[in-house]
Amino acid sequence: MNVQNVLPRDAIPSIDQPTFGPEYFGVADDEVLVVDGDSPRAYPIRILSYHEIVNDVVDGQPVAVTWCPICWSAAVYDRRVNGQRLTLGTSGKLADDVLVMYDRETESEWQQSTGAAIAGELQGERLSMVDSSLLTWETFQRQYPDGEVLQPPKGSETAQEHYDMAPYERYSERNEFGLYGMRGEGPRRTWDRTDIDAKTEVLGVEIGDGAVGFPLHRITAEDGLVTATVGGRDIVVVETPEGATAFVKPEFELNHRNGQIYGDEATWNPITGTSDDGRQLEKLPTRRLFAFAWQDAHGPDSFYCL
Repeated sequence: MNVQNVLPRDAIPSIDQPTFGPEYFGVADDEVLVVDGDSPRAYPIRILSYHEIVNDVVDGQPVAVTWCPICWSAAVYDRRVNGQRLTLGTSGKLADDVLVMYDRETESEWQQSTGAAIAGELQGERLSMVDSSLLTWETFQRQYPDGEVLQPPKGSETAQEHYDMAPYERYSERNEFGLYGMRGEGPRRTWDRTDIDAKTEVLGVEIGDGAVGFPLHRITAEDGLVTATVGGRDIVVVETPEGATAFVKPEFELNHRNGQIYGDEATWNPITGTSDDGRQLEKLPTRRLFAFAWQDAHGPDSFYCL
C-alpha cells in the first residue's frame, strides 16, 4: 500500500454538526448519497466533494457519510467500533490514491474505500457498512417525498459558487486517474486492462470474505439485472437509469423491464426493494467507486464478468 502525505490534517473540513431541510441549491441531475430512515436523508456529492466526511446520527445510529473525489468512492459506515463511538476527519493522506480518514478518539487511520484501519491503535479493525444508494436529486425527491437534504455549512446564498463541481467533473472525464489525474502530482499510474477502464463505475458488494465489483455497464448489458454469488450468498443486482442496488436473491425469480422488477406476481421498486403488495426485498450495503480503487483493494479477478 502506497501512503502519501498530501495536505495537513483537517485541511478538508468534515461536517460534524450537519443540518437538513427540504430545499437544495443544486440541479435535478446532481447525485446525492442517500441513507434511508424515519426521515430519509440525501447528502449531495456537490457538498461531499468539498468536505468528504459527514459525521451524523440517523435513527440513533452514528454514521459517517464519506466520499473520495479521486476514486469516486461513496460509502456510509457505522461509526462505532468495539462499543466506542468515533468521530472521523480527513487525515490529509492518501493510501493507493484513496482518502485516508482518521478518528479523533484514537487517531487511528482508515482507508475510505475499504473501511479498514491501516494504522494506529485500531489497526486491523474494519468499519461496518450502512446501506446507502447513489441517486440523482430528482430521483430522491420522487422516491422519498418526505426526505430531507444536507444543507451547506457556508450558507445557501453562496453555495452554488462555493460547491463548484466543474473541477471534479473534468477529472472524471480524463483518462489519467489517481492523484496525478486530479492534480498533476505524484506518480503517473498505468492501467493494463482492456475489458474495463480505470474509471469504470463499479457497484461493490462484500459479504463475509467475498467481494465482487459489478461494472455498471455489464449490468446494463444484461438488461439491468444480474444474479451472482458473493461470500456463499446468492444475490441479485439491479441497475436502472436512476441507480444501482443489490438485494439478497429471493426464492422466486425476478425479471427487469421498463425500470421495474417483476416477480412472484408483484412489482418491486428497484431502488427500495418494496413491492406493490407490501413485501420487502433484503437490501445489501454497497459502495460505488471507480474500478481502479476496487482492483487495488480486491485484486484483478474480483469483477463480475459476463
